[in-house]
Amino acid sequence: MSDVRLAIEAEPRTVIGKQVKQLRRDGMVPAVIYGIKEPVTIQLENKMLRRVLRRAGSTNLIDITVGGQKRTVLAREIQQHLTRGDLIHVDFQEVDLKVKIAAEASLVLVGRSQMMNDALGSDVLSLTSVEIEALPDDLIAEIEVDVSDMTADEPIYVGDLSVPKGVTILTDPETAVARFEYARPDVEEEEGDYEPTADSVEIIEKGKSEEDED
Repeated sequence: MSDVRLAIEAEPRTVIGKQVKQLRRDGMVPAVIYGIKEPVTIQLENKMLRRVLRRAGSTNLIDITVGGQKRTVLAREIQQHLTRGDLIHVDFQEVDLKVKIAAEASLVLVGRSQMMNDALGSDVLSLTSVEIEALPDDLIAEIEVDVSDMTADEPIYVGDLSVPKGVTILTDPETAVARFEYARPDVEEEEGDYEPTADSVEIIEKGKSEEDED
């Protein structure tokens, strides 16, 4: 949920196609704003954009001022170079603050089950995120999954999750989000049970035969 609205300045962009490579070399990132009005192509300063995206994620609102006009957006698609991690392109969705929208919220484990405290196994997330719906200012990035009271026989479901007022989870409430997994016992071979075969023995150095010995 946004506490302080993030803001960044952008410039209108006329460069398209292969020419954007030079734009990136000059420290700018090409982007587009779509949604309520006609799409507009923009360019933003690389370092400032990185700082804003790091804080905003996909659920915090950003005010982009371009050509003297402020547009409130969400970062919807961020394209990065596979190896270098350089920003290649960003898609921003303009939002109406009075209209609910859908987004993804990550699930985060909190607490420990009694079985895990007893070293019997591990608490495991079955799902990493859920789809939510809310007004843009009410969107949240994470939902806590408290496993403190979870038992081995009863996992935690989407319907068990708690979210702030104004947020609705769209994912099926019967979907399991966390469970307990018992540790697998170590299987040790008993002495005398293993008989080496010719195929399972590696000959390090072949010794002399009786006929070779003096």
